[in-house]
Amino acid sequence: MRKFIARASATALFIAFASVTALFTVFTSAAPLAPLAAENANTIVMKNFDFAPMTLTVKAGTTVTWKNTDGEPHTVTSDTGLFRSGGLDQDDKFSFKFDKPGTYKYVCSIHPKMTGTVIVQ
Repeated sequence: MRKFIARASATALFIAFASVTALFTVFTSAAPLAPLAAENANTIVMKNFDFAPMTLTVKAGTTVTWKNTDGEPHTVTSDTGLFRSGGLDQDDKFSFKFDKPGTYKYVCSIHPKMTGTVIVQ
């Protein structure tokens, strides 16, 4: 009887170990991040009262998205009036499609020290 209990305990331990190992492998395996990186390639983040990156180069026809991660509102305002967001609260986004090559400068109209540039090729 003791051999049976010992064998059953060992089997249960093996199954538990195998299950934990399988779950660990599933949750720690590196999933490809290419789609996420591609999605964020044309995103400018507003953080710590700055635009990051401050300069972004894209091809004509690209849509650029700005996302505010600060707890304070910000805007995205073209220096030529081509585009202008409203006030963007935390986690709000604004997008603009750049159809023509050129250099486009912008500013946060609430915090004018925040400046950035989109270069369209």
